[in-house]
Amino acid sequence: MVISLSVVVLLLVLAWIFLRGGGLKISHAIVCVLLGFYLASSSMATTIHDGLTATANVVSSLRP
Repeated sequence: MVISLSVVVLLLVLAWIFLRGGGLKISHAIVCVLLGFYLASSSMATTIHDGLTATANVVSSLRP
């Protein structure tokens, strides 16, 4: 778990640098996809899912 968490952090930093740089190339997209796969298999996946579900519920309850 320690190894995959550090890989997640490394990929997150790389994705942030790529996005801040302005140009998203194919290699950058591959890093972002790998970040998604590692996040999905980490222990943070349930927290991220619960946060996104709560946000979606709040947004769907808003009325224009």
